[in-house]
Amino acid sequence: MADVRKEQEREELHRAIWAIADELRGSVDGWDFKSYVLGMMFYRYISENLADYINEGEIEAGNEGFEYALLSDDEAEQARVDLVSTKGFFILPSELFANVRKKAASDENLNMTLETVFHHIEESAKGSESEDNFAGLFDDMDVNSNKLGTTVARRNANLVKLIEGVADMGLNNYKENAIDAFGDAYEYLMSMYASNAGKSGGEFFTPQEVSELLTRIAVAGKREVNKVYDPACGSGSLLLKAAKILGKENVRQGFYGQEINLTTYNLCRINMFLHDIDYDKFDIAHEDTLVSPQHWDDEPFEVIVSNPPYSIKWEGDDNPVLINDPRFSPAGVLAPKSKADLAFIMHSLSWLAANGTAAIVCFPGIMYRGGAEKKIRQYLVDNNFIDCIIQLPGNLFFGTSIATCIMVLKRSKADNRTLFIDASKEYIKITNNNKLTEENIGKIVDEFASREDIDYFARCVPYEEIAGNGYTLSVSSYVEQEDTRETIDIVKLNAEIEKIVAREQVLRDEIAKMIAEIEV
Repeated sequence: MADVRKEQEREELHRAIWAIADELRGSVDGWDFKSYVLGMMFYRYISENLADYINEGEIEAGNEGFEYALLSDDEAEQARVDLVSTKGFFILPSELFANVRKKAASDENLNMTLETVFHHIEESAKGSESEDNFAGLFDDMDVNSNKLGTTVARRNANLVKLIEGVADMGLNNYKENAIDAFGDAYEYLMSMYASNAGKSGGEFFTPQEVSELLTRIAVAGKREVNKVYDPACGSGSLLLKAAKILGKENVRQGFYGQEINLTTYNLCRINMFLHDIDYDKFDIAHEDTLVSPQHWDDEPFEVIVSNPPYSIKWEGDDNPVLINDPRFSPAGVLAPKSKADLAFIMHSLSWLAANGTAAIVCFPGIMYRGGAEKKIRQYLVDNNFIDCIIQLPGNLFFGTSIATCIMVLKRSKADNRTLFIDASKEYIKITNNNKLTEENIGKIVDEFASREDIDYFARCVPYEEIAGNGYTLSVSSYVEQEDTRETIDIVKLNAEIEKIVAREQVLRDEIAKMIAEIEV
């Protein structure tokens, strides 16, 4: 039933986004449209989040029928300080999404109204502990840009359509949705516009089912952890999965992430707020993780989950400082400049707690390529840091059909064996993509926990075999593929051929006899 509900909510969300796109067709370029939809969704949800919080508190205190949206700004102002300290931000009743929407169609200065509202929301956190978490959250949504319309009237007309479209998204209580609405909206918008925007930078959204698998592996056997970290956090879907699976109250010191892309960095912070992760329980940074990591004072992390960009370029040995960086120096070599994959692996390992687990989606090439990558694999295997390699099916990710892998790292393993799981056939096909079901995920997670050898599916391999195999980590090198071809009984086949040949000879003799009779 959960899968059915997910698909229903997802379809409803996609229909709503498509309806907005249809309304704005020809008015706003697709790539810019993406930012406007996400920004307006955030404005709606942060408004509802605050109003619901206040309403619940007042009703519990005996103030039946209380409605924050109906309060005057002067009355609401009295609660500003308290709300900023508890929620991290404040919105006046007149500036709530629902109230701005009521006047939007008749507001000739709608663009200025929205700009003021966004400025006030960010300003409300100034000077408080939540200031960094709110700074620049609406930077991607320029309501005065020519991209939205060449005149103020056109811009405002498009803003009205945008507000109405987002208001029509029937997603009810955000936190109770079966889907990650923001992540799913982002994925859908990417799929709508990536092809004509010349998408670059290895930007691949992590499907929620892959997030589920990755996170369940990373938290296996744990009921609570100190911190969760994602060095390439994107929209924050993996961090939020950890909050959902463990319960956010069981992540004692909070959620940490770093993201180089400004849009997704803002999206991640937005997602934290929308899932009621308190502002003092998350720290998302905007920088290049490999050359400018922002969480030196926060590591080590007990859980690390990540889907870093595949085979992107980085400074590598062009930067003479990096070989002495304590994250990379233990391997004695840097990942190639043209392929940063193993730099992300080394970074994660360096910041992993002694009792921690890191689960990372990987490009398959790093499992077998030679050169510097082989030397880094050797370092990882010789020091017994690799706990498990999982081969995933192909075509799981939007933007690439590559059959990716999951590498699981641990600093404290029970033995020196590595588990290899071939999950390449664990999927169902939906339209053009493959998808992991609850059953597929359960089977992989159960095997990860039990570590039993299962023909054609999983095998625990001793260190000596991996070292003797040139430190190759491809699952196919250790887990035999099942031969599904039909078994042929040679003896039986030969007997049948002999019968056919004998029958053929009889027919030839009869034909020769008939020809002879005709000639006579």
